[in-house]
Amino acid sequence: MTDKKLKIVFFGTPDFAVASLEAMLAAGHEVVAVVTGPDKPAGRGKHLMQSAVKQAALRHGLPVLQPVKLKDEAFVAELRALEADLFVVIAFRMLPEVVWTMPPLGTFNLHASLLPRYRGAAPINWAVINGDTETGVTTFFLKHEIDTGDVIQQERVAIGPDDDAGVVHDRLMELGARLTVDTVNAIATGELATTAQSDMGGIEPTAAPKIFKDTCLIDWSAPAERVRNLIRGLAPYPAAWTPMKADGEDAGTMKIFATAITDEPASEPGRVRIGERGRMTVDCGDVRLQILSLQPQGKRRMDAEEYLRGCRWSEMKFGE
Repeated sequence: MTDKKLKIVFFGTPDFAVASLEAMLAAGHEVVAVVTGPDKPAGRGKHLMQSAVKQAALRHGLPVLQPVKLKDEAFVAELRALEADLFVVIAFRMLPEVVWTMPPLGTFNLHASLLPRYRGAAPINWAVINGDTETGVTTFFLKHEIDTGDVIQQERVAIGPDDDAGVVHDRLMELGARLTVDTVNAIATGELATTAQSDMGGIEPTAAPKIFKDTCLIDWSAPAERVRNLIRGLAPYPAAWTPMKADGEDAGTMKIFATAITDEPASEPGRVRIGERGRMTVDCGDVRLQILSLQPQGKRRMDAEEYLRGCRWSEMKFGE
């Protein structure tokens, strides 16, 4: 912990941000308030649910602000009254200029990629979908255009061949918490140097747009490796999916969570083949993909072997 104590306002909503908030508090930094999203109805009963960051803030007795509109005059006035030195933003909405320019030491964001790669809402998903073998976390000062500010610090980590987006998320969450504390310490001491993203080793900016339902639809005519990467990049949530037919009839949809590439040649993309001991493969554009974990529509997630034990269909096909 540095000698200079900064007054910090923390902005965040999901679990990914909680680890950084907890790490900052454990390091002795003074968080004077937490800004998070409004409580939202969830579940069958539509009960109001607090964000993960709000729950963490309340556990630590921190003041919580939940503005509906970030330009609201009352909210902006409340922020100013805190007289914070620094704002820290992790997995939150885009801030208006009136907010991010407020603190004298600036506002920095923790982003789950090696900027300028994967600017946008879903950097973890796209890194895995694209088959990258490395990713990381970046802290950078905010500016007008989203995810384009000058880089403060970066940390790298490998993406294993079997890692899905959930595994990478958790790894980056912990790495990001350490980097957030390191960045706050560097700002507190003035011992930091920033780098424009245009000077980051000639890396071309890439986009990581929000994931939609159509993004998750599996194209079984694609090469098996590409299909497998899509499935890894969307697991465990929101999950890749496919329509299916059984014995010639529509049978709803199937979510796929885990697969393995085989060396078995394929002939009919989307054709499901059932082997011995609950082995289930699907033809892709080049070879077959073994299905390891799935979720039939309206049911829970299960191993393919368990699914096949209760399956009475003689023929199945995935795809449109």
